[in-house]
Amino acid sequence: MRSLFRFKERYLLYIDNLIHSCNTYRPVGLLYRKYFPGEDIVSDKGYITKRNIIEKSLQLFSVKGYYNTSISDILAATHLTKGGLYGHFASKADIWQAVYDEAVCVWRERVFSGVRDRTDPITRITTFIENDLRNYLGADVFEGGCFFLNMLVELAGQSDPMSKQILRGFVRISKLIQVWLDEAAGKGLLKPGLNHREIASFIVISLNGAAALYTSSRDNTIVDQTIAQLGFYVRQLKV
Repeated sequence: MRSLFRFKERYLLYIDNLIHSCNTYRPVGLLYRKYFPGEDIVSDKGYITKRNIIEKSLQLFSVKGYYNTSISDILAATHLTKGGLYGHFASKADIWQAVYDEAVCVWRERVFSGVRDRTDPITRITTFIENDLRNYLGADVFEGGCFFLNMLVELAGQSDPMSKQILRGFVRISKLIQVWLDEAAGKGLLKPGLNHREIASFIVISLNGAAALYTSSRDNTIVDQTIAQLGFYVRQLKV
């Protein structure tokens, strides 16, 4: 039990960092320090150029996909020469990695807004669900819909490292929801005998299912109905 407690304590610390690590990614923060080390944030043209490459490539990958986006597409969108582009990123794969990190930061900003302030872990889960569906997916943050789902569908079987990276992200979300469910059970808020791991996985699967349907239709009733039904499902878990 003590080792389990230590694991959960470490995991909660990791989650706290996950929620807040990108809050200042524009213009400073982990993403900036990772890709633009040692550069002057205010005046350096390299920062502006890299931001332009990442932002334009993010929308291109979101709409056209990774493989259907050519270097020529990126050059046209950014108005750069090949030398200007490769002076900042060595390959399209390197651009994708920076784009992925950017997409994660954008998603975190949208989805974790107000979540940490909820002391009730059940309310935390329902807030997370609503934020993900309404403030991220339904807000059409990325032109092509859910960046992560789109990339996973395209890259599965094509790029093992990229697809596994996306899958690890979904697993982390599921584990986070499981931690919140464990917390709720510890406070006596849930019915006994529930399988928290399966419940968390079901919520993540449902969110991805809604993302696929919404992306293909842009029908806001999918967002509203999924929020309502998942909210109802989560409330049924309570004592």
